[in-house]
Amino acid sequence: MTDRIPSTDDDARSEFVRLADVSKSFGQAAQALKDVSGIISGGRITGLVGPDGAGKTTLIRLITGLMQPDGGSINVLGFDTKLHAPSIQALIGYMPQRFGLYEDLTVQENLNLYADLRSLPLGERPAAFDELLTFTDLKRFTGRLAGQLSGGMKQKLGLACALLKKPRLLLLDEPGVGVDPISRRDLWKMVKDLTKDGIGVLWSTAYLDEAEACDKVLLLNKGELLFSGPPADLTNRVKDRVFKFTGISGSRRQALSKILEQQGVVDGVIQGDAVRIVTSAEAKRSELTKIAGNTAKIRATEPRFEDAFVDMLGGGPGGRSKLAEAATRLDDQNGKPVIEAHGLTKNFGDFTAAKDITFDIPRGQIFGLLGPNGAGKSTTFKMLCGLLKPTQGEGRVAGFDLRRDGAEARNRLGYMAQKFSLYGDLSVGQNLDFFAGVYGLSGSRKRERVSLMNEIFSFAARDNLPAKDLPLGLKQRLALACAVMHEPEALFLDEPTSGVDPITRREFWTHINGLVEKGVTVLVTTHFMDEAEYCDRISLIYRGRSIALGSPDELKAGVATKAQPDPTMEDAFIALVEASEREAAA
Repeated sequence: MTDRIPSTDDDARSEFVRLADVSKSFGQAAQALKDVSGIISGGRITGLVGPDGAGKTTLIRLITGLMQPDGGSINVLGFDTKLHAPSIQALIGYMPQRFGLYEDLTVQENLNLYADLRSLPLGERPAAFDELLTFTDLKRFTGRLAGQLSGGMKQKLGLACALLKKPRLLLLDEPGVGVDPISRRDLWKMVKDLTKDGIGVLWSTAYLDEAEACDKVLLLNKGELLFSGPPADLTNRVKDRVFKFTGISGSRRQALSKILEQQGVVDGVIQGDAVRIVTSAEAKRSELTKIAGNTAKIRATEPRFEDAFVDMLGGGPGGRSKLAEAATRLDDQNGKPVIEAHGLTKNFGDFTAAKDITFDIPRGQIFGLLGPNGAGKSTTFKMLCGLLKPTQGEGRVAGFDLRRDGAEARNRLGYMAQKFSLYGDLSVGQNLDFFAGVYGLSGSRKRERVSLMNEIFSFAARDNLPAKDLPLGLKQRLALACAVMHEPEALFLDEPTSGVDPITRREFWTHINGLVEKGVTVLVTTHFMDEAEYCDRISLIYRGRSIALGSPDELKAGVATKAQPDPTMEDAFIALVEASEREAAA
């Protein structure tokens, strides 16, 4: 069992929430929370971090008084949640994990509704609305339906509704999920400004760069609190144990898989043309130099919070993918691209969502579509997998034109949607059977592939469970299993790991990297900038156009300056978008 790390800071001066041995169970399932104790302070952002199913959402709901603990006590702003839940709810703001607003109401109508629910006096509403709409930059969109807002704008509206009565404590359950880096930065700045007024913030997150920026972190795993304190205290756990391999000859994916199988390697990810690893305390550097071949160079690099997070949870899943090992190798016989976009354009009335998008993807590569919410990347993505008919231009998959030979093209691809796209009321087994049939499998071949997916992803114990009741990580595994059931040549992944914890994301990408090595071609959209590093090439879409095209390292090098000689992928994303805006304004 992982050792607990005690808190190193003193929160007693501004204590807003005190958790004392809090426990919670649901039926016969494993305990959601086990004897959790800790403090959340005013005027600070406290990050609530942990893998899928760790108990983060349960803890937030207990703090709101919407649920009661089975054991222990929770004191919020001087009130016991068991005795004074209404008093607590009058003093806090709560933004749930799922978009809790009404999509068929406008921005202003949602604000009006929440003002009614929070009993905001009529005389105070005009000033409150004006302040919040200015704060969130939503004044221009008061008449727009909430369902038509981008992901970032939805989160800003949710934040505005949570702030209507100037809460003393703000509870945010994964507010950055599905939000692009620019919108997340804006959201973070808004919340940071709130703490200057003494508001306490609890920010649950799957983005560990967000956790790293918090004043304090509570790390949960399987319902237990493993760490409480400043993020830097956890990051220092892996100091002098993080290295980067550069100059790798051949496939970096093969190199990563090989490295992850070595004793003493705790975790590893692709980072552009390099491979970043975390080692155990016992690993010797002299042994590491032999791992990636004679041409590779190894150097120490600064640790990140995510490195320590994965290390504390026991390390990543390793480099072996049973899914890839069972896949048939696809040979590149004619050298032609597997996915092609030639001048793809899509108009919705007078609005051009995508204009003249052009690129091609060779066999066995990963190509990333990046861009802010509403930039046009999802429209481009949907045109290439046959879900949207382009206004102009041509898209091809495995040589088949999506206009003339749509059915043939779709038989060659697998699709994993941004939102869980399987049938929630069908069981795990029924979903596997249904999608096997959709992709044309029958008889012994169908039985063989369904059985293989059950074995690889360990679905047997949950075969009869409705898909809607699965934890997020298992939903993602089921969606991937259904997408690769028929061994497609091309795999389309639309924000496939949004909201998923780092351990599950690593498992997912182990499968994808393995499939790519077998010749599968991947088109992916993502808001995780570390995932963008896994791509061979990237197209950055902004305002319907491709504003940059190249490898991750090429895009980063293109924005490097003397002041910032080694930019991150997020730095590159933001710099390229800002440069495009300046060019458009000139």
